[in-house]
Amino acid sequence: MTAVVVTEIIVILGTSFFFTFLSGIMFFILWSKPKFREDSRYILFAHMLINDSVHLMGTIVLFLCVLAFLHMSKAICSILVLITVVTYHNTPLNLAVISLERYVAIRFPLRHTEIATQRRTAIAIGLIWLISSVNILIELFYSIALDPHFFTAPVLCLREQMLIEEWQLAFSTGLNFFFLVVVALTILYIYISITFIAKSASTNKDSANKARKTVLLHMFQLGLCVTSFLFILFESLIVKTATALYVPLQYLNFFCLLVLPRCLSPLIYGLRDNAIRPLFLGYFRYNPTTLK
Repeated sequence: MTAVVVTEIIVILGTSFFFTFLSGIMFFILWSKPKFREDSRYILFAHMLINDSVHLMGTIVLFLCVLAFLHMSKAICSILVLITVVTYHNTPLNLAVISLERYVAIRFPLRHTEIATQRRTAIAIGLIWLISSVNILIELFYSIALDPHFFTAPVLCLREQMLIEEWQLAFSTGLNFFFLVVVALTILYIYISITFIAKSASTNKDSANKARKTVLLHMFQLGLCVTSFLFILFESLIVKTATALYVPLQYLNFFCLLVLPRCLSPLIYGLRDNAIRPLFLGYFRYNPTTLK
């Protein structure tokens, strides 16, 4: 392993652990304050922090295994792939639910606490995980049905290694695209609806404008999710490049389009929130005055 490769690994691990640490601070803030624990918006944000951190760590583990040409049984690989695929799908769905919660808060301000309860939020999170896991579980059961010894074979752990038929990869890609399009249309509809609500004389315009900016931020976060499609596109182009450039370009592609978006998305959302930002900065700088 060359010094350049070691440096690249250190940069990826250092960046991932640093942003995971920041997400951990935010999660601690949300968990330690009853005001946040009881608010459906912050419950969903806490879910985003956990989900994106798990996805980031799972992606890093797969990357290091491939980099080291580490072969493992398909049973272990299936667990890693299951975690990364499900948490990947969770992100856009979670953004859609948060946007919907903001729409309810503006559209039905007097009934918001009655509609967006902790119980319903927990059910929504459960449905997110259920919807995200259906496809990958069907793929695994299908592979086992065709090959009873599917889990025993040692493989280099890649998503493609879990598929037997070519149509499975095409179906998975199409489903990812479908998820993103549906969520994008949902967020766009909510944004337009809140814009019209904000123009109503009977509406709290400040709250409506804040909600509109929040939904717009969710659209930006969704755009960060789309970078994974660019990763696949660029990966196919990198394969055709000269051998000397293959490894550096592959590293840049992975770092810029998979690692950074997952690091930045929760941080941007959390620092924008006026209730979380002073507490986060207080814990990060360890400022007792701010914390009090």
